[in-house]
Amino acid sequence: MSTALQERPGAKTFARGIHPAENKELAEHQTIEVVPSPAEVLIPLLQHVGPPCTLAVKTRDEVSVGTKIAASEAFISAPIHATIDGIVGRPTVATLPNGRHVEAVPIKAGTQKNTPEEIKRDFLGGEWSTANLERFTSEQIVAAVREAGIVGQGGAGFPTSVKIALNPKKPVDTVLVNGCECEPYLTADHRLMLESPSSIITGALLTARASGADRVLIAIEDNKPDAVAAMEKAATGTPVKIVVLKTKYPMGGEKQTILSSTGRVVPTGGLPLDVGVVVVNVASASAIARAVLRNKPLTHRIVTVTGAGIRSPKNLLAPIGISYGELIEFCGGLTPDAKRIVAGGPMMGFTLGSLATPVTKGTSGITVMTSADLAKSEETACVRCGRCVDVCPLNLVPTKMALAARHHDWDLAKRYHILACMECGCCGYACPANIPLVQLIRMGKAKARE
Repeated sequence: MSTALQERPGAKTFARGIHPAENKELAEHQTIEVVPSPAEVLIPLLQHVGPPCTLAVKTRDEVSVGTKIAASEAFISAPIHATIDGIVGRPTVATLPNGRHVEAVPIKAGTQKNTPEEIKRDFLGGEWSTANLERFTSEQIVAAVREAGIVGQGGAGFPTSVKIALNPKKPVDTVLVNGCECEPYLTADHRLMLESPSSIITGALLTARASGADRVLIAIEDNKPDAVAAMEKAATGTPVKIVVLKTKYPMGGEKQTILSSTGRVVPTGGLPLDVGVVVVNVASASAIARAVLRNKPLTHRIVTVTGAGIRSPKNLLAPIGISYGELIEFCGGLTPDAKRIVAGGPMMGFTLGSLATPVTKGTSGITVMTSADLAKSEETACVRCGRCVDVCPLNLVPTKMALAARHHDWDLAKRYHILACMECGCCGYACPANIPLVQLIRMGKAKARE
């Protein structure tokens, strides 16, 4: 076995990183609630890495929850389904949190066939058997996952069917289910592990069967002891092993989770497959179990709505396509001192420009910051202190990449591996000059790709 594949027992953490205030107490004890179907949803036709889907329904068509409304023949793609019962409207354009404008289709609600209680039981409850999973072939599992439109629900949005398929050129021996949820404030994955641990175990075993792996690990940070206990209980009698990792940001990053759980080092610019690992988020694993055992597509997802600027923080099972504003209103609305609404968490999220923005498959949370949260000094010149380098979990030089981007020196940005940056935000958090490093790097990555 090569050095990169050799395991370092007891790693449990990674070099560098930071320890921001977690602020998870706002929502971590709030059980998952189902949001009633809204009067209308707006469903973007691009919710994954890869080309957008093509609309497969017509204006005024009647659809039900789970009806396929868009698909693509592209290999890296995931079909999209109706998330409420209703009537298809005229195609329009939606603006995603990252500012990208994409084609979208509205669905106006009709009479809903399922109650919120039935929806929650279908997604989280019931039996999730781990017996006789060998009756499913790898091809059957991958086909079911693709047909269900499942993408990485940790935020990356990569089509899950592509990730878990057998790859003869890069065989894997380990499935790593990521339950770290290291982003401050967010607790959607935490609640899922508490309320539906068996679905995650079943999804993990199905992923191993699809990918050909013979080992299954579920990684959880040690700030979630109740989730660890719930997952260990659910894993009893199965080969799944729970790995408890030290709490540090960004432990939830693929490379950091792999290193901490297995000791394997994913090379710069490389993928988990390069070291024999497939990584899926706990919510993705649960969705895989639902797709294979219940033949149900991805129509809803758990979203944490939290922050000091929210009157009543909650964890919500929401239909994809509902607006951010409607989720905020369901949580009692904004406090008087609410200042900034972030799609996701404060480290890696995007500031929202409109509350009409629709929830997508990759929406893990909404964080509302107050004036007090955002109080900081103005930006000053870089003093070359090196703190950004000290905390970068990928051992990059963030200030060089950011300043190269600011001065439009794309060749220099590439030489410093700007495309390898995971945009975790550790550098910006540590920067005493308050330079917007992540924003500059994001802009630089987009230009460098061009």
